Amino acid sequence: MTGEQDSIQSSPLGRMAVLAGTGAKVGINYLKHYGRSALSGKSDTTILHEENASDVYASFSKLKGGPLKLAQMLSIDRNLLPPAYAKQFAQAQYSAPPLSYPLVVRTFRREFQREPLEIFDTFTRSARHGASIGQVHRAEKNGHAYAVKVQYPGVAESLKSDLRVVKPLALQILGLREKDVAQYFTEVETRLLEETDYRLELRRSMELSAASAHIENLGFPRYYPEFSGARVLTMDWIDGQPLDLFAAGNPTQEERDVIGQALWDFYHHQIHELRLFHADPHPGNFLVSEGRLVVLDFGCTKAIDAEFYKKQFQFLDPKMVDDAGALELALDMMGILLPEDLPEERHAIRHVVKKSIDLLASPFREELFDFGSASFMDQIYQLGFENKENPALKSARGPRGSAESVYVNRAYFGLYSLLSMLGSRVRTSLPDWLKEPAKALHETDDAAH
Repeated sequence: MTGEQDSIQSSPLGRMAVLAGTGAKVGINYLKHYGRSALSGKSDTTILHEENASDVYASFSKLKGGPLKLAQMLSIDRNLLPPAYAKQFAQAQYSAPPLSYPLVVRTFRREFQREPLEIFDTFTRSARHGASIGQVHRAEKNGHAYAVKVQYPGVAESLKSDLRVVKPLALQILGLREKDVAQYFTEVETRLLEETDYRLELRRSMELSAASAHIENLGFPRYYPEFSGARVLTMDWIDGQPLDLFAAGNPTQEERDVIGQALWDFYHHQIHELRLFHADPHPGNFLVSEGRLVVLDFGCTKAIDAEFYKKQFQFLDPKMVDDAGALELALDMMGILLPEDLPEERHAIRHVVKKSIDLLASPFREELFDFGSASFMDQIYQLGFENKENPALKSARGPRGSAESVYVNRAYFGLYSLLSMLGSRVRTSLPDWLKEPAKALHETDDAAH
């Protein structure tokens, strides 16, 4: 990889200064935009977005950590961002500029009191992959190949202050009101802080790998606690293609289906049986190797409790969704409808939610779902655009729903996007507890009382 950084700004004040400078650049770009508009009589925001996206991503990629992770998260959903931002931020998935070798050595000395070549027989000076929280090097010891993930210096210590400073910029880009998204930013901050804890990632990687090892055509690297620490995580090096490169390489339909089925089964098992799941579904976190799907990164995981799980996934029950009274009760329980909502507001929100559920739950209602149909994701994007412009939703007061839903929704949106990219045909099913509709309705009624 080229363009290595020799240093990274790690002090909170220094990082705040970089982000403040980015905000100033964005302000200057707006002034230039207004000047162009005054001269031409037209208000084309394309150049404005391209300039802002370039400046913002350049700063985020140098700082890494929270700002770059936020860019990666936002890049998954094209409805959230203007195209210029989506294109720039997509680079954060696995091609961020890496740090130079002396900074890697410094991290090893802090973790192990030894340098990389005092532990391994070989260790690449340049990172093979760079992302938001850390970068990956290839190492060998006694003829065995390892992938060694090294966290960027200062990321964990500065994350909270980073997010406080970057929040106004993110809200401006997304066109959101702070009061409506405060609880969601708190949830994001919690997950990002967990991602900086490589000891937690090691435990969860080993736990989820073992619990999902039975799934057909799915594989995981082995993890090595003896070569891991708070800021270094070591696992097997596995050769293969990132998921997006595999999809672009003209695989057969059978190969697409095999990999897509493994991906669906993996998420279905985690969410509906383990209730602990991989919550970062972007192509850089998966490889295709020797005909199997390999899961590489458990840095971002989310656990959900039984009460929230039942509230969230009762919407998969078609009979409940078609019952206006049952649907309204479920929306009240989830905090999507609020006591102060006017009757016409409740009706409008209920209509939007039902339309969304009918589309987003459709894969669960067919035995074999074709994610290769272009119309499915196009409908999702169109629905997102309509909801974003819906007057009833725009005027809705206060935050809606549970912050717990953020990563569940992100997981499914990412899953659908990856399966669509693959063009897979997947055997799907409802969770076992919803395969008996009468039982599900009875449980919902009991919960209400």
